[in-house]
Amino acid sequence: MTSVTFSPDHSNITSSYLDADDINVAASILYKAYYDDPLFKDIFQFEKEGYQARLRSAIREEVTTFYDARQPIIGLYEDTRLLAVCCLISPDAAFGAGRFWHWRLKMLLTAGYFGTKQMIIKEEKVREKIPAKNYHMLSFIGVEPSHQDKGLGHLLMSAVLGEMMDDEASEGIGVLVTLPKCMSFFRDGSFELVEEISVNEVSGKVMFRGRAS
Repeated sequence: MTSVTFSPDHSNITSSYLDADDINVAASILYKAYYDDPLFKDIFQFEKEGYQARLRSAIREEVTTFYDARQPIIGLYEDTRLLAVCCLISPDAAFGAGRFWHWRLKMLLTAGYFGTKQMIIKEEKVREKIPAKNYHMLSFIGVEPSHQDKGLGHLLMSAVLGEMMDDEASEGIGVLVTLPKCMSFFRDGSFELVEEISVNEVSGKVMFRGRAS
């Protein structure tokens, strides 16, 4: 992972791969980040009792699976405190849509059949639209609520781009954006709109940042 130099205002912030001890903290940050995401509210049936437990369990399983599969999980730390995190899928078809069978089984037990199926459909739809063969996929990104609006999201994006540039096989980074307020964030990172898609009844925008951007 390329070392990222931050501005003097963030001189106490460092980026590194996630430590195993921080998996639960990372899952908590991402749970808060995606609690109101319309796609996740639809997939995990916000209107039904137990939404919080289903979403929390699903995100924890995702983060654990990313870590076990040695996919890039990048964190921003203030000393030893994790403040922001993102999960990437490397340009490796073996970790594509559907993940692994043990992941599916765990997801079925925690998120239920409908939630598991919709998560897989979402990723397959996004991948169909990405204008590249070998690329990173940004699956999750979030900042601890008490540290939002302090530029940490842009610092995390710098680390993400550094990860992509370190991998000569990667043609760029894809992401699905479902919150309109996040569009400007990704545009600032030189992501371009590819196409709008729908997953169940929720629309989202597939965006891509090429290596040469």
